[in-house]
Amino acid sequence: MSQTNLDTANRSIHPRFNTRAHGILSLGAIFLFLLGTPPAHGQEPATPSTSETTTAQQVQRLTEAVARAQTQLEASQQQIIELRKELQLLQQQLANSTQPTTAPTDATASATAAQLAQKIDDLSEQQAIQASQIATHEQSKVESASKYPVRINGLILMNGFVNTRWTDNPAAPSYVSPGGGATGLSVRQTILGLEANGPHVFGARTHGDISVDFFGTSNQGGYNNAGGLLRLRTAHAALTWKNTEAFIEYDRSILSPNTPSSLTALAVPALSWSGNLWSWNPQIGLTHQIDLNTSTRLKLQAALIDVEDAPSPITATNPTTLAELSRWPGSEARIALAGGKEGIGPEIGIGGYFSPHRTSDKQRFDAWAGTLDLRLPLPARLEFTGSAFRGQALGGLGAGAFKDYIYNPYAGATEARALDDVGGWAQVKERANARLEFNLAYGIDNAFASQVRPYIQSTLTTPYLGLIRNQTYFTNVIYSPNAYLLFSLEYRHIQSTYIAQPTSDGNVVGVAAAYKF
Repeated sequence: MSQTNLDTANRSIHPRFNTRAHGILSLGAIFLFLLGTPPAHGQEPATPSTSETTTAQQVQRLTEAVARAQTQLEASQQQIIELRKELQLLQQQLANSTQPTTAPTDATASATAAQLAQKIDDLSEQQAIQASQIATHEQSKVESASKYPVRINGLILMNGFVNTRWTDNPAAPSYVSPGGGATGLSVRQTILGLEANGPHVFGARTHGDISVDFFGTSNQGGYNNAGGLLRLRTAHAALTWKNTEAFIEYDRSILSPNTPSSLTALAVPALSWSGNLWSWNPQIGLTHQIDLNTSTRLKLQAALIDVEDAPSPITATNPTTLAELSRWPGSEARIALAGGKEGIGPEIGIGGYFSPHRTSDKQRFDAWAGTLDLRLPLPARLEFTGSAFRGQALGGLGAGAFKDYIYNPYAGATEARALDDVGGWAQVKERANARLEFNLAYGIDNAFASQVRPYIQSTLTTPYLGLIRNQTYFTNVIYSPNAYLLFSLEYRHIQSTYIAQPTSDGNVVGVAAAYKF
């Protein structure tokens, strides 16, 4: 979600409008109703009769609140009609004024007419918002099985692309190889999500969310493949206290809290396989925050992680991952110093990762990494974000040139060796205003060529095996005219270096248009 994420994916720009006092009172009544009944702490479950009475009271109160809001809407409509009559009268007076001595009066009437026109526009916008909110409140009568509210959100995204070289995925490329390019359109990066808030448990707030897209693939042909298959993107569930959070999630590693900003690369985040440890993996962990003063805090995080295999043909046919074959979970930890508002203020963190692996023929190796991440607001509406790592067997986290280990397929017995890797990324963002931003970024993933070269011959069945370095540069502009629409234009240059074939350079031009709901 920018997380544009837009860790992204996942940054909203709210519409501005003038709110009258009666509109505030109307909406306030509804919001007070929705927030007025706190969730039970649940030591003793309510009897069925109590639950039914409470539900009936809630429905009655909601009905009354909606009725009051409807009354306010009718009043707003009447006020708009009266203002329009006044505007027409002033316009007629202005048109009938022909004598030179009436110039000051005409100017005053013209200014008054402009003010009335602005008031009408404001009231029309306010009325549309109130109607939307009433519709939302009507939908709140539909509850989940747990009787707690569920909110639907999403992003309908259409992206167009022009690629000058062969890529692993035309709509969201990560590396390039010699060959022809492609031009096309895609809606497969469209995202759907659900958010839910539950009761308080052990003094903690419970909440969760899940998101899916249509970037799944199938070996079957046909027109349906153009729409893609439903695919799980991320999922979170947490117990949140004042300074502590216990969580389970399917998301990028806690070692990689930042993500580059792009609207054209959501299904596979920007700078993936070019220094961004983006890969989504199951995790269970704990976050604790220590307030050092009113504006500075220390964040401590630890988690167990089940790392997926790299997308290499070495392990493509094995349903059990190399980490699971070791019978030991991976572990990760991060410590960070942060200031200001969460997700916006400055933050610097260091982390570590370790996960045992075992191949199907019982050869063992360990995956590990040390990481550094930084977010730094700068003057002139600038922001610097980035991350760096050094490790081994990092294909499961989204690095290692698509490999955890290398092997010699020409030897009598398969010889596995964990692959060393170093990389990272950096981005500079300029927020011109609340609706417009510019981004410039670079990332690199560099596996050790000296380790790969002895295992590679001139003939390869897949580019993955011979890839040793992947670099990506991109710049984009993201414009959001209101809270619901997003537009972007992006240029990306990818350079992929191989052992047994020449370095490939490819350019990608992408455009995107999205509706957020």
